[in-house]
Parts: sequence; C-alpha cells; structure tokens
Amino acid sequence: MDKTKKWIIEFAIIIAVFLVIRTFFVQAFNIPSGSMKPTLLVGDFILVNKLVYRFTEPKRGDIVVFKWPLNPDIDFIKRIIGMPGDTIEIRGHRVFINGKELPLKLVGRDRDGGHERLIYEETLPNGVKHLIALYKDPLVPRINLPPTKIPENAYFVMGDNRDNSEDSRYWGFLYRDKIIGKAFVIYFSGKVPPIRTTDVTPFTAFRQIFYAILNPRFDRIGKHFIW
Repeated sequence: MDKTKKWIIEFAIIIAVFLVIRTFFVQAFNIPSGSMKPTLLVGDFILVNKLVYRFTEPKRGDIVVFKWPLNPDIDFIKRIIGMPGDTIEIRGHRVFINGKELPLKLVGRDRDGGHERLIYEETLPNGVKHLIALYKDPLVPRINLPPTKIPENAYFVMGDNRDNSEDSRYWGFLYRDKIIGKAFVIYFSGKVPPIRTTDVTPFTAFRQIFYAILNPRFDRIGKHFIW
C-alpha cells in the first residue's frame, strides 16, 4: 500500500469517527444571541450531549438544544421550566407551576445595551436554582399566559434572559422529538458581536470563532451545567 492510499484511508477513518461522534454522542454549538444571559453569553461555544436522552428523560432545569418548531432548520437553546402534565401560568415576570409561584431572590444588577437589568436567582420545583435577568423597565410589554396544561411528551422552555427571549411563551410547547441534546460544558468563549439565531450560517460560525480566539474569556472555559 503506497503512502497516498494509506493517508486517504486514515483520513476517511478519522472523518467517519468524527461523524459518528457528532451524530450520536456530542456536538458543538455556538451561542449567537443573548437569550440565555446571564447563564450563557454571546460567544460561548458549548458541547451538547446527544446521547443522554436516549437513556433518560429531560429534567426540569436542563438547558437543551432543539430544532425550533417553527423552522426545524434552525437550532435553539433554552431551559426546561415546565414538564409534561404540569399546569403553567405566567403573569408578567411571575411564573407559576401547578399553582405555586417560582421563588425569585434578587442577587445583583447589571446593564445591557444601556438598560438596567435585575439579576434574580429562580428556584424550580425540583430544587434547581439558576439565574435569570429581567429589565427594570421592559422594552416591550411582558406576555401573560393563562393556566395551561402541558401535554404528554412536551415541555415548556424559557430563556434565562426573560425579557429578550423567543421561547414557549410565543411559539408553544417543545415536543420531545425536537430535542437534540443537553448542554453540559463551555469548551471555549470569547467576546464576539451578537447575531440573530436565524442568521447563523457556516460562514458566520467561522467568523464568530475567529473573533472569539482574538478576544478569549478564559474565566468561562470549562463551566459545566450539570445538576
């Protein structure tokens, strides 16, 4: 076997292994928008476990990547708030699960685009605590949702940046078969310009990586999302 043929075979094996891993085990995603602030920032590059939900069901509090129900060609990332069979209600910034309001604890303040935001710790019914952001003066009116029961095999997902997230409040439930996997670690992060999720292409992804490498945020690399 000559060297060229051997190299081609080895390269083909590497590509095959990569495709198997990407298809069934782990896939990399880029965070293009601020809908998951303060948990995930624009320019975070995350790994998603695509195998975990083959053996277990999604849990409340999981950060999941999924096919956007309105356009399956676009991937979204949100947090699971409501589970199958739950009754969920939303009154402005207040979320109720099965008639009980999710507790909020003010833990800080920051500014985003010149607007003051309040940072709260939200506690889900299973005890998972995570941070959410609410504008002190919302740019658009907050949406209300009357008591609504979540169907079987469906979830209610929301972005942690509650006043800047297109989620189940707007397009409805996330069904089980649309979920790609669970985000579990930030493998790289850097300051990059935000883009709309619907504008993400292979070109923009490479551009974001280039910007991130030039402006790394080392303090975010290796951050896990496991409860």
